[in-house]
Amino acid sequence: MEDVSDDKPPVLTGLDAIVNSFATYEDYLDNQVTPVDMYYLENEQMARQLVELGYRGEGEILRREEFDARKEAMYVVSRSRANKKPKKLASAGKDLSKTPLLKALAQREEAVRTGKLATIIYVRDFNKKGHEISGYVDYAQRLRRTDFEAVFDGKKNIMPTVNDLSYFNWETMNSKVTSSENWIVLTDDERGVLFKHARDGKIVDVDPEAKPGDNTARFDIKTDEYHHVVLYDHITRRRK
Repeated sequence: MEDVSDDKPPVLTGLDAIVNSFATYEDYLDNQVTPVDMYYLENEQMARQLVELGYRGEGEILRREEFDARKEAMYVVSRSRANKKPKKLASAGKDLSKTPLLKALAQREEAVRTGKLATIIYVRDFNKKGHEISGYVDYAQRLRRTDFEAVFDGKKNIMPTVNDLSYFNWETMNSKVTSSENWIVLTDDERGVLFKHARDGKIVDVDPEAKPGDNTARFDIKTDEYHHVVLYDHITRRRK
């Protein structure tokens, strides 16, 4: 890993760049599996095992332990950079008393930025075309990637996009799930979509009839800003 003393994020090279491009070790193995492999093996788990053992794939294959160790090191570096020079909060000095969702997000902003809290935002509303959109948003990722001060100023919304954890357009039936640096998206035939925290491995269940999971609380936000909003707050713990 590179030095983190300057303000620019380190440029990842070699194995670090490879590890950083995959959310999980299983994703890394899947990338080494070819359509020909699946045609003959017809078993995803067996294909992964052959890659991990070195019988499939190109070049030297990373072992799970090394992959996880590099992931952990990159996470520590990213957190140290975030904690070294705290940015001014996007919500600082703003009167959000009349906007329940923005007020709730402002209350969580500092804890999310410092990695003490991981919040998933569920939003359901209508876009400019009148299409009903729903999905789950990684709050920390949005804070990093967008001008969130404009959101707190009411100039931008936080509607789900195809780049968020999940996205569904009820008009076109277009859907997509995308893991982030903080959350791995899982799909289960019985339980539906689940979110696994990349740091501590805990599962967040967003089924309103189920318990949300260890160290996680669900908050329904009553607001006129969007049709339906739910916040899932997960207190992060280091995996032992």
